Amino acid sequence: MNNMTTETMKETTRKVLGTAALFIGSFCVMGCVETPVKAQPSAAPSGLVDLTQAAETSVNAVVYIKVTTNSKTKTVDVQDPFSDFFGDFFGFGGGGRQQRQIQTPKREGSGSGVIISSDGYIVTNNHVVSEADELLVKLNDNREFKGRIIGTDEQTDLALIKIEGKDFPTLPIGNSDDLKLGEWVLAVGNPFNLTSTVTAGIVSAKARSMGANSIESFIQTDAAINRGNSGGALVNARGELVGINAMIYSQTGSYTGYGFAIPTTIMNKVVADLKEFGVVLRNVKVQVRE
Repeated sequence: MNNMTTETMKETTRKVLGTAALFIGSFCVMGCVETPVKAQPSAAPSGLVDLTQAAETSVNAVVYIKVTTNSKTKTVDVQDPFSDFFGDFFGFGGGGRQQRQIQTPKREGSGSGVIISSDGYIVTNNHVVSEADELLVKLNDNREFKGRIIGTDEQTDLALIKIEGKDFPTLPIGNSDDLKLGEWVLAVGNPFNLTSTVTAGIVSAKARSMGANSIESFIQTDAAINRGNSGGALVNARGELVGINAMIYSQTGSYTGYGFAIPTTIMNKVVADLKEFGVVLRNVKVQVRE
């Protein structure tokens, strides 16, 4: 009797569970058909711009420039400290300026440059190379070349130099007028002799005048620029050259948040003239004969 009761209860339980499963399955089918399950949303974008490709391309086209200025004999004017005293005492009047020859020490400095053509033309700053007697250009792959100055322009603080060879890595030149405030940029150069250094920031201002020269329209950036970055590249997120890093604003001589680059719109004109004429042509009047 007990065994019979137990078997009956088990059978009843199986039927109940089967009915429940059928009901749940039917409900699920109806629900799934009428209301499709929504796909899970993809992960939200981080909002960060990927600058890795631009950085990897840029470091190969930005060079380290070692500048050597040889010792020279210079004639300078000096003031005799006793001339006024003895001149007045003996009635000779003031004056006392004399010319003397001095020997200047040999000096070395460094900066950066950007290869803009595969045959070895390099843009840098005038203040990097203007007094150079020797130029040593070192690429990111550690190859070294002697450089020569094609031309310099003090007013824009730009210079064009050349190394001999072919198939050098270059940076495509972008249009600096297309830059927007807040756009991400990279400063690539060799600060403090630390070669192939990349820093990132944004465009803080455009057409900035600092009173450094008569022709200026600087791109201001908060990408870190220090001594040795002069002549290096300001690059947009697409890996295009948009400026030549030129100066910083600082009371300490080191980066404090303000860096300035010469836009490519100015660079293009200067480079074209230096390459063709060795100087920048300004206010050139062409006389037309009738």
